[in-house]
Amino acid sequence: MLSGRRFAITGGTGSFGQAMVDHLLRSGAAEVRVLSRDEAKQDQMRARLHDDRIRYHIGDVRDLDAVLRVTRGADHVFHAAALKQVPSCEFFPLEALRTNVLGSANTVEACDRNEVGSLVLLSTDKAVHPINAMGMTKALMEKVAQAHARTRPDSATTVCVVRYGNVMYSRGSVVPLFVDQLRRDRPLTVTDPRMTRFLMSLAESVELVERAFADAAPGDVFIRKASACTIGDLAAALGNLFGVTPKLQILGIRHGEKSHETLATREELRHAEDLGEFYRVPLDSRGLDYAPYELAGDPGAEPLFDFNSANARRLAVPEIEDLLRGLPEIRAELSGVMVAA
Repeated sequence: MLSGRRFAITGGTGSFGQAMVDHLLRSGAAEVRVLSRDEAKQDQMRARLHDDRIRYHIGDVRDLDAVLRVTRGADHVFHAAALKQVPSCEFFPLEALRTNVLGSANTVEACDRNEVGSLVLLSTDKAVHPINAMGMTKALMEKVAQAHARTRPDSATTVCVVRYGNVMYSRGSVVPLFVDQLRRDRPLTVTDPRMTRFLMSLAESVELVERAFADAAPGDVFIRKASACTIGDLAAALGNLFGVTPKLQILGIRHGEKSHETLATREELRHAEDLGEFYRVPLDSRGLDYAPYELAGDPGAEPLFDFNSANARRLAVPEIEDLLRGLPEIRAELSGVMVAA
């Protein structure tokens, strides 16, 4: 299904973007266009991949013209460009708004105008019950995608969303930070060891996007049923792999952080389709005329709980170790080999 197609990826030099580029090239894509602001990372990708199917575009999703250029003639687009760091978005919320909401709206508009076949936007568990600027802007990004499905039903572009939790060893995630601290024989800086987080590999995030690309209807949200662990257990698992007993430096919860993250609300689960490893949350396609719903509500039973990192399947320390061993970066660290970022 990917073979012979033309793709564009916004934020294509980020962790997900690079994993997706690798996957598309292995799958026989005819062309992959990479849009990002980071010319240094584009140069590193060019040197690492040496593949003439890749077209590099310097630009910002805040600029509609840049997104129009990179999506023109593309069959499918993956939107990964975002400001993702919770503390920096707390200090500069308008910057998060400009990239995560307005930049996403530009991407939707460009794909619609260029009649791209499908657009998958990448969201996060922080968009559910958001308490920080990053999560709030990602929640609005999801609304932008859903509004397109409601207001442009005849569009040639299927716009949908995937939502997932922490991607292990992605840029800014805690795993590479812990590995670096272990290597330097420094204490692991932990906000709260009881805090829980979902765990996914980059390969699993790519699989989720590909599932949405294949099966999504306009306005759908696809969610992977990820497992979770405590930060304390994650630190212990990494210590075991590297043969040390880590010392923890407890920092306390940072700006805008939660103790537990949520991937799907109980209201969403009420209407979700269970696809085994995934949930598909369909678009609420009701119009603005609420009169038909005033006298008769929806009698469907509502689940009692959200799907969050506190009630998801909790990984024990040995299971976390097995998951970490599956990461190419961890295998490289354990063998002393460097991997390209």
